[in-house]
Amino acid sequence: MNYRIMARYLGLITAAIGISMVPSLGWAAYFGERQASIAIFLSALVAVGVGLSLHRVGRGASTRLFEREAVGLVGLSWILTCAMGALPFFFAGILSYNDAFFESVSGFTTAGCTVIADIEAVPKSILFWRSFTHWLGGIGIVILFVAILPYFGFGGKLIASTEATGPIASRLRPRFRKNAALIAKVYAGFTVVFTLALMGAGMGFFEACCHVFGALATGGYSTRQASVAAFDSIWIELILLACMMVGGTNFLLFAAMALGNWKALWQDSEWRLYIVILAGATLLIAVNLTGMEGQFPDQGKSFEPMDSHVEYGFVHALRVSAFQVVSCMTTTGYVTDDFDRWPFFSRMLLVVVMIVGGCAGSTGSGIKVIRVLMMFKIVYWRLESTFRPKTVRPLLIDNEVVSPEIQRKTAAYLYLYALWFILGCLFMSWQGLPFESAFTAVAAALNNIGPGLEHVGAVRDYSAIGWAGTLFLSFTMLLGRLEFIAILVLFMPSFWRR
Repeated sequence: MNYRIMARYLGLITAAIGISMVPSLGWAAYFGERQASIAIFLSALVAVGVGLSLHRVGRGASTRLFEREAVGLVGLSWILTCAMGALPFFFAGILSYNDAFFESVSGFTTAGCTVIADIEAVPKSILFWRSFTHWLGGIGIVILFVAILPYFGFGGKLIASTEATGPIASRLRPRFRKNAALIAKVYAGFTVVFTLALMGAGMGFFEACCHVFGALATGGYSTRQASVAAFDSIWIELILLACMMVGGTNFLLFAAMALGNWKALWQDSEWRLYIVILAGATLLIAVNLTGMEGQFPDQGKSFEPMDSHVEYGFVHALRVSAFQVVSCMTTTGYVTDDFDRWPFFSRMLLVVVMIVGGCAGSTGSGIKVIRVLMMFKIVYWRLESTFRPKTVRPLLIDNEVVSPEIQRKTAAYLYLYALWFILGCLFMSWQGLPFESAFTAVAAALNNIGPGLEHVGAVRDYSAIGWAGTLFLSFTMLLGRLEFIAILVLFMPSFWRR
């Protein structure tokens, strides 16, 4: 293990986080928030100081990274980034450091879970930093894994391999660095376009920036306690809905479109399935919200009053279901309605699309649509092999063969996902949460979605969960965002041996 080269790059990343706090200082000056400006300045000073110290330790080290260093660097950089990102909340006296770390992890991993009980009481410059962590985390997952990691060598590609299964990704791979820069431009371009659109719909510049950061990076932090519902504007909802759909799409497809392939989206089977799931779930929930559902026979043991469910007219049902389905499937977490009061079927379907998540190569999390597509094909061919045992079929996605190695990595990811989900539910139940709250809290953290159900529902937060629960969920959010490997290897003693 080359510790010096890791220290060198960790130092650069940490110093960059400190510098990225400067825009928040500008907002603190604009709003006249003296205490917040001191907290942000001290945080930036600490981050830059730690970064320069680490870089000094690694000065003169070789610039070449191998597999082990690349994997370790990615995992450690995310942990250190979140640790530095927590400082403004802590120095401003808003949260304890444990809660501040949870808020920072939730921001950078674009989870959107929060322990802040009164968001509108927080200084606006701190809220800007809070939302900006989404934007940095979103572009980090696209650019860090597509642009920086290939520079580190095969080790970086190993981490990104489970998301690099699409045909567009493979076609762009020979020009990784050039196309990574193109993705960054596309990401910044969408940020500007959607910010201007929200301003045209009536939002101020500050709130437009914060909400675009949350929507495009599929994070979900809002400047309002009631989230997007506070604006009660169909135009704002439509703009954010489009922004979230872009965030949940493979950014390599947008890069391909920028290179002249305007049919890239529709040619991609993952994106087509993504749209089908969004449309189907929206329609089903809209119908369910109008009152069309079965009735469980009441035998004198009603677990929940039936009048707690709400019913809408179809047009309004379509409006709230479309926004909520897109928000949940892209793992954003913005809300325009209290879906905790929706019928059981609608709530269950929202949890399902949370777990599915967005497309590979997007800023969204979850299992990813491409893996769902692969699982369906594998299961179908396994069933077919029972009556056609001599038939040999390669696994094809958009006429490209998915290698056995990628299939094995996908299977390993799903095993880890299921195992951690089960252990997480048990742990959160041990913390005293009832089943529905424990289950959806882990689902929300592991899939980086934000709101769950019941005690962590759409109109609630995570402030009531104790320090052990928030620390566990912080770790779970990191695992979900980095897809386990880059974090779990850090706890293997053999990984650190020379």
